[in-house]
Amino acid sequence: MPKTWTQTFLALIVVGIGLLFMLVAGMHVYMTSTATPLHPNAQDVPSVTHWAPLREWTSAVEQGRQIVRTNLTGQNLPGLSVAVGIGGDVVWAEGFGFADLENREPVSPGTRFRIGTLSTVLTSAAAGLLIEKKWLTLDDEIQMHVPGFPKKEWPVTVRELMSHTAGVSTDGGDEGPLYSQRCGRPVDALPFFADRSLLFEPGTQYRYSSYGWILVSAAVEAVADEPFLTFMREQIFTPLQMDDTIADSATDPIPDRATSYFPRYSADPKYGLHGMRPIDLSCYSGSSVFLSTPADLVRFGLSMGRLRQGSGAQAGKLLQPATVQMLQAPQRLTSGEETGYGLGWDLETVRLAGEQTPVTGHDGEVLGGMVASLLTFPDRGIVVAVTSNISYADTFAIGLKISEAFAAARSGGSAGR
Repeated sequence: MPKTWTQTFLALIVVGIGLLFMLVAGMHVYMTSTATPLHPNAQDVPSVTHWAPLREWTSAVEQGRQIVRTNLTGQNLPGLSVAVGIGGDVVWAEGFGFADLENREPVSPGTRFRIGTLSTVLTSAAAGLLIEKKWLTLDDEIQMHVPGFPKKEWPVTVRELMSHTAGVSTDGGDEGPLYSQRCGRPVDALPFFADRSLLFEPGTQYRYSSYGWILVSAAVEAVADEPFLTFMREQIFTPLQMDDTIADSATDPIPDRATSYFPRYSADPKYGLHGMRPIDLSCYSGSSVFLSTPADLVRFGLSMGRLRQGSGAQAGKLLQPATVQMLQAPQRLTSGEETGYGLGWDLETVRLAGEQTPVTGHDGEVLGGMVASLLTFPDRGIVVAVTSNISYADTFAIGLKISEAFAAARSGGSAGR
């Protein structure tokens, strides 16, 4: 009897595994076979622009439009918006596809998108302003400005928080307690994570932490002695004419806000989508709270004083070049290893116009998936921003291809002479 029972039990396990495999395989077949292309024909994707590009950029803009349409169709994205800055001016801004599928509302250059974790570069600039005033020091322990964050087994500094080397924990990307909470100030989020132990000794490892940038936001608010969002609006957005950049709200209506979507299967928009579940980003403050447009993000990128080959209206308008250099300098672990990250800025090297070229910027994620990318090329004076209204859109790849088109036009065409 025991032998028979064991054989039966094992047979049931095998059958169960087989049924589970068939269920998963059947779901995959169903999802892939029932996915509806949102834009069956790339050339039929609607677009909106508010002005025609200057003649010297016509060819690059046409290439950019083709790149966007091809990728929007290939990734099955509802909408995309793009802007490019050259030297010191926005030379192209255009929206593609739909900001709201149900109402067939087209994306325009003024459509506001969630930019998720791309918000950190904006908050980094706020910290930079306070550092220039000597009100904030990178090596300050965070409790000097945010006493509600308990002392840990090791000191935690502003620099370590901004460089993601502090060992502060974070949420799971698409899961976490803060999405269902409402915070009026950054410190209101502390009860949800402040008592946790550090994941490692600060400076010894790199690990991205949205919670760390909530602490940076709280420090900015404390040092500036005014609400964080007020400081951002008055000291960052208004001076740079970023009129479409505001904090997201789960309760107040916001004009021109794109409807947010999420892949229905396998974190891949090509298998279809559904409306993103209601979330509240207020507790994330400077780590994820902002809505913006690519044109505003390009204006911000152009304001960084390291950009060369141009000194237009936006160049060097916000921070001193030495401050930008400090914020965008690669940080090192105690081992001496570079992290590939600055103080709120991602640092990479890509191939552009046939040359290895540094790119400084950031991707933005919402619920664990990419929705926005800002790429600045200091050596070439080019800034590109791309936003989408669905998570897991590869906005970085699209932005890089667009950058290539404009870099080629600048180096080989009349615009580059």
